[in-house]
Amino acid sequence: MASSKLNVAILGTGNIGTDLLIKVMRSKVLDCRLFAGRNLSSPGMTKGSLLNVPVSARGMQGILDLKDELALVFDATSAEDHIKNAPLFRRAGLVAVDLTPAKLGRLCVPAVNLAECLDEPNVNMITCGGQAAIPLAQVIARANPGITYIESVSSIASRSAGPATRINLDEYLQTTEYGLQLFTGCAHTKAILNLNPAQPCVHMQTTVLAKIDEPDLPRTRAMVAAMVEEIRRYVPGYELILAPMVEYGRLVAMVRVDGLGDYLPRYAGNLDIINCAAVAFAEALAQRRRA
Repeated sequence: MASSKLNVAILGTGNIGTDLLIKVMRSKVLDCRLFAGRNLSSPGMTKGSLLNVPVSARGMQGILDLKDELALVFDATSAEDHIKNAPLFRRAGLVAVDLTPAKLGRLCVPAVNLAECLDEPNVNMITCGGQAAIPLAQVIARANPGITYIESVSSIASRSAGPATRINLDEYLQTTEYGLQLFTGCAHTKAILNLNPAQPCVHMQTTVLAKIDEPDLPRTRAMVAAMVEEIRRYVPGYELILAPMVEYGRLVAMVRVDGLGDYLPRYAGNLDIINCAAVAFAEALAQRRRA
């Protein structure tokens, strides 16, 4: 009897890929058929083997060898690698969920535009800061027509920023800023990322600041609260810690993201939120195909 689950693979066995693997295994509608990387002795690959997940050290070629059994691939490599991988996914007929800031596919924030992305062959989960900030920025812009400037500032623990994050910092900032523009319609945006070396490690916090001539604070607060509840459906650790307020002529709101602690420490909410968003997209696609 054929499985009713959506067959998926994960490319990239670093921290983010391994955490994603555990989330996929917990899903009732996703089945991980391959965990592919480059080194069978890596901690991630070892974890996959211990969980009885098929693993491969052949990377992208391992995915292509199994393409007839797969529907979707999570690409948790790097922006540079995804640019090379994307045409291979397309030719193989595989939906690509890009967890890098490569900005090739349709930008997806599940709480904002999930339904619009389900027919796309390549969806980009933007960045961790984008997933945290864009929903807030979008409703702030909807509540306040004529917004002139939006800025997002994300602070994460330095220990939660791995090699791929560090080599993609320029792409991270560019993609986050582009996402803010795209989802808000505001031409002037800025994204800032702070890597905090403090001990004990800080949890992810993201602040959204907006320049608005005459902010509608009651409407903004109501819409932000509703959006936070929507995000918490797939990111349980997403919490509003500063409700929208006006300070020095700016509207300010702040959220904190606690991770689920599946593979990484709970302070690594930056990795957790992008993985949760990716799984939310894949599960929605699986549900639609089952229906």
